[in-house]
Amino acid sequence: MRGLFTCGIIDVFMENGIVFDGAVGISAGAVFGCNYKSRQIGRPLRYNTTYCNDPRYCSFSSLIKTGDLYGADFCYNQIMHVLDPFDTKAFKENPMEFYVGATDIESGKCVYHRCDDGMEEDTLWFRASASMPLVSRPVEINGHLYLYGGMTDSIPYEFMVSQGYERNVVILTQPEGFVKKSNKLLPLFRTLNRKYPKIAEVMAVRHLRYNHQAAEVEKDARRGKAYIIRPAESLNIGKIEKNPDELRRVYDIGRQTALQQLDAIREFIKKPE
Repeated sequence: MRGLFTCGIIDVFMENGIVFDGAVGISAGAVFGCNYKSRQIGRPLRYNTTYCNDPRYCSFSSLIKTGDLYGADFCYNQIMHVLDPFDTKAFKENPMEFYVGATDIESGKCVYHRCDDGMEEDTLWFRASASMPLVSRPVEINGHLYLYGGMTDSIPYEFMVSQGYERNVVILTQPEGFVKKSNKLLPLFRTLNRKYPKIAEVMAVRHLRYNHQAAEVEKDARRGKAYIIRPAESLNIGKIEKNPDELRRVYDIGRQTALQQLDAIREFIKKPE
């Protein structure tokens, strides 16, 4: 739910006409970030605050009944198509390239997909990117099984550089100086994922990979090739939050952070004459 910080930022970007040639999202960055391409200001905040207490949206009863903590049908069918529709037409017409990354649980590699129309296959990639191990079923796409992209590529900065994007605005949801530590649930990952040992392997080194990626972004920010926008201090919100006021609080921090840095961001993304 730190992703609500990101939602506040991209809403301010949309309100102020800040556009990019391309974007990439991992996990919440995928399921919330796709609304940047569909130009739907406020949508993630709206459906999260409306349904955060709905057991169909997120609950342990959903986990027991379906294998998904976040109900797949409710989140990616009912909300997307009926209750708070995702604008696939606007998504398709927006020329901004939008990528999401998910982890192939057999190879242990992060695989990226360019989402062009926001339809069924793209929706599967959104879901796969945000499907955390232990509390989600693997998502099958074209014969491969995928889970949470953050296992392998929490900060997909190097991917965007590899795609030819030389100047990138990077939204981080942890404050400056944050250092990720090893996962305390690693023995559980090993026990419950014996069929897919790569899950435990990538989780064992996830903190090292994250810290390396963060250091690379910091280095390029000092060189003027990247611009980092992040909270001034810890957001103090967990992966699950049932209090709508807490969701709005984190969203508002994102808005305030973006508004304070609008001029600097405009200057950074200004194309050379």
